[in-house]
Amino acid sequence: MHKKSPLFLSLAILITALACSLPFMAAQPTSIPQLPPVSPAEPTATVFSGTSNLPTLVVPTSTPVIVHTMTPSASPSNGAIVYDVFSKDTAPEKRAPYGDSYKINRLERPFLQDMTYVSDMDIVTYNLSQDADWYYVSIKLIGPDPNNSLGINFGVELDNDIDGFGDVIIWAQPPYTEAWTNNNVQVFADKNHDTGGLSAERSDAPIDTDGYETLVFDRGLGDDPDLAWVRFIAGTQATVQFAFKKSLANSAFMLGVLSDAGLKDVTKLDYNDRFTEEEAGSPVRSNRYYPLKALYAVDNACRSAFGFKPTGFEPQLCPSPESPTKQAGCTNPSQYTDAGSCTAAGCLWTQNPNVIAAVVYYCTYP
Repeated sequence: MHKKSPLFLSLAILITALACSLPFMAAQPTSIPQLPPVSPAEPTATVFSGTSNLPTLVVPTSTPVIVHTMTPSASPSNGAIVYDVFSKDTAPEKRAPYGDSYKINRLERPFLQDMTYVSDMDIVTYNLSQDADWYYVSIKLIGPDPNNSLGINFGVELDNDIDGFGDVIIWAQPPYTEAWTNNNVQVFADKNHDTGGLSAERSDAPIDTDGYETLVFDRGLGDDPDLAWVRFIAGTQATVQFAFKKSLANSAFMLGVLSDAGLKDVTKLDYNDRFTEEEAGSPVRSNRYYPLKALYAVDNACRSAFGFKPTGFEPQLCPSPESPTKQAGCTNPSQYTDAGSCTAAGCLWTQNPNVIAAVVYYCTYP
């Protein structure tokens, strides 16, 4: 019997090993298993401990806690009433009766652009009263619901240097509650004296100024968390009432009010400086620019004087219901009841926006 050499055995082992590694000799899987797609992981907060050099996760700070130390009186007194023109009686005719004098920033526009009347923003009267710490401004409306779905803002403007340019506005947004709150109240100031545009009351449109540009109180945040408040008093004619610290006003000042469901932008006040009268439109049907266009859903009232006796020439001042000093050429103005006889007597036939009854005009001394 012939013996196999060691070399032969080595070659046989090598050939067998190579054969096992060839592709056609390897077992092929019938299918390749598919892994499910991997969804991106949600970010998670990582807490680091010790003295790790990794960056520390910064957690957003919580809403500041506002602590009130003073609240306005639940039953403030009433002040002298200032009347505004209202549009309730002529609303079915889709017009304001009068009282919209665009050139002097007197706006009677409680209407949408299609002249739909909004009674909840139509101002009837306002008045100012005070106690030791607060001024109170009460704005009476035709409608019952200041929380109208349109979203009506109400404002109180202070002219502290009596020059016709607003210096401060207390600005409230819905929702309004029957309890005092300042969660919806802001106070803005005009630091660069341009709320009246180039002139105190006349329309200087179109110009681009920034109105009340400085926020000094924001829903309780500011130097004084109790600076300004608002509430509403329910009724068939609702009243929106403001209370603000006396520190906001000088000892003598002028005050005006407005409601706004249109632009609602204090940086654009006075609105009659933003648009020409043609662009703004008019709520008075006899006006050539009727109906309303760019400036709608806003109602303001003339300004009243507090802490001083006005001369009668203050810009935006409410006209006095009393006759001025008698002048030569005009005698017994009260006896003239029509424009023709008043003018013939050398007197002045004057529109009186302080009167909301049937008498719209009165005869007075020039």
